[in-house]
Amino acid sequence: MSDLLSLTQAALAQTGAASSDFDLNTDVQLPPGRKLRPAAVLAPIIAGPDGYDLILTKRSSALKHHPGQIAFPGGKQDDTDANLIETALREAREEIGLPPSIVEVLGTFAPHETVTSFTMTPVVALVTEEFEVRPEPGEVAEVFRVPLAHVLDASRYVVESRRWRGQRRSYYAVPYGPYYIWGATARILRAWTDRIPFD
Repeated sequence: MSDLLSLTQAALAQTGAASSDFDLNTDVQLPPGRKLRPAAVLAPIIAGPDGYDLILTKRSSALKHHPGQIAFPGGKQDDTDANLIETALREAREEIGLPPSIVEVLGTFAPHETVTSFTMTPVVALVTEEFEVRPEPGEVAEVFRVPLAHVLDASRYVVESRRWRGQRRSYYAVPYGPYYIWGATARILRAWTDRIPFD
């Protein structure tokens, strides 16, 4: 398998189509005039003992939205953020203690529309050294790593479904050990996977 970091950089250089939480549900008609709030997430890649890892979080069970779900560090754009890359870096610093000084931004993928009416830009970055992980109390229950090769392997993905707002909705999932990665996080990772030209 080729170097996943180089393949990711090549994928980031291409223009990709936007994704959404509704991609697997063709019966959903999204209103054209809907208001979407800008947000960004950071997909931090770091070198591990067996290759590159991706840093993810498990959201606190006390949160109002998506409690207990696996997520990238990130959130809505603040008025003080110069751009969405700054949003992603700020949120990663606040949520997991990642210093922006050791982050090399590689690029962004096309935005992802969420069921909560955000247009979320994934910012992919390389973390150049180890750091002290400090989960934000009340917001992040756990910070963990998953092998990048696992989440960028299309054969690891499954399509599952559950009832949401009275209707059955399908979604991607890419489980890893005790972690059930699904929803927007899995959809963004699947879009990333689809752009990797594996041999």
